[in-house]
Amino acid sequence: MNREQTPSSAAGIDFNNNPLPSAGSPWIEGRFEENLIVTTLEQAMNWGQLSSVWPLTFGIACCAMEMMATGMSKYDLDRFGSGAFRATPRQADLMIVAGTVTYKMASRIRRLYDQMPDPKYVIAMGACTIGGGPYFKYGYHVVKGVDLVVPVDVYIPGCPPRPEALLEGVMRIQDKIRARKLGRNTVSQLPVPHRSGYGKLAPVVSIPSVTAPVTSNNTTEFVST
Repeated sequence: MNREQTPSSAAGIDFNNNPLPSAGSPWIEGRFEENLIVTTLEQAMNWGQLSSVWPLTFGIACCAMEMMATGMSKYDLDRFGSGAFRATPRQADLMIVAGTVTYKMASRIRRLYDQMPDPKYVIAMGACTIGGGPYFKYGYHVVKGVDLVVPVDVYIPGCPPRPEALLEGVMRIQDKIRARKLGRNTVSQLPVPHRSGYGKLAPVVSIPSVTAPVTSNNTTEFVST
């Protein structure tokens, strides 16, 4: 700053000659030097998370093949910051449930979800994950929707969905993070570090057991207990 410049003019603000901007005019544009970014803590935290949404390595059926293809160079999931698939739930922000969810697998899904740090998100990928798919009516062993086990943020229909659909789902997750508002009432949504191994786990999902068939009146029935 030379002698002819005042502190206000050196910073690009002239409080002596320019009147205060009106309610409809911008306060930021053209009033600061270049290479200076003004933001809020809320926007900075949301930008950091939406630029590094790490999925959990979790493929349980044929939809996982399309999820693997999304991470290849042809579709390049890493350009959205989501190419770093993690092998542990404690380092993941996003669970992509890609495949058929059985009752035996349901308790494992809930346990992995509880071990993920907050804030966390879930994508239901494929018809089997969303509502049971072709096993909806006669699949006694299939959960009729993963949203009965964990809360789902984005649904991607298809059998199986294409990689472009999964990319669209990841972008919808980013939009949800970008629109997140942080305040006094949302303190619980902030990421809080916790000790590994001390997460509260969900109880194991119990399913009815099938006993030996009972024959009566020339018909065979299965009795569940």
